[in-house]
Amino acid sequence: MIPDLDFTVLGAEPLPFCVVPTLAVKLRVTSAADTPIQAVALDCQVRIEAQKRRYEPGEKDALFDLFGPPGDWSRTLRSLLWTHVNASVPGFAGSVDFDLRVPCTYDFNVIAARYFHALEGGEVPLLLLFSGSVFFAGDSGELQIGRISWNKEASYRLPVQTWKDLMEVYYPNTAWLCLERDLFNRLAAFKSERGLPTWERALEALLADAEEPAAR
Repeated sequence: MIPDLDFTVLGAEPLPFCVVPTLAVKLRVTSAADTPIQAVALDCQVRIEAQKRRYEPGEKDALFDLFGPPGDWSRTLRSLLWTHVNASVPGFAGSVDFDLRVPCTYDFNVIAARYFHALEGGEVPLLLLFSGSVFFAGDSGELQIGRISWNKEASYRLPVQTWKDLMEVYYPNTAWLCLERDLFNRLAAFKSERGLPTWERALEALLADAEEPAAR
């Protein structure tokens, strides 16, 4: 019989010194079977249950480009795909705790990054959907492989501050924008013509020029 696995999220914290910002999701895997588990090749889809939390007025304004006006949220506010993660769970008997490493991005072309950045505080309801393969010994000792049941999942409410702390570790006081090359070249030419020392000063100059007619 294929061992029946259950999953529980114990917490989450920033994981420093990775190539990309990475969140360590503390995951407990439990098997009710007497047979030791040799290994688990785990696939996990992480979804943001955006419709399961309340939003402050400032958050609603910041989320306008994702969900439209709050009056439409009854049909536009929905679950969002955050990411897919693969992991190898070591062998265990009974249960094992391990870190599910979730790579994160600060690219504002990615919906999840824009969503997290718009939030001021509180928690984000997450739903983790599991699949993959379980490796275990059969009755006569031979290695067998079974699939994780399609209905295995776990819920977790991620503190918004945890995500903010993660980005502060990797990008202190910084945000990232990806620009089309032609637009970047125009911005670079503007920066050079004005003799501006940084990209921040170039953007400040452009914003000041745009705001000046409105102030008259």
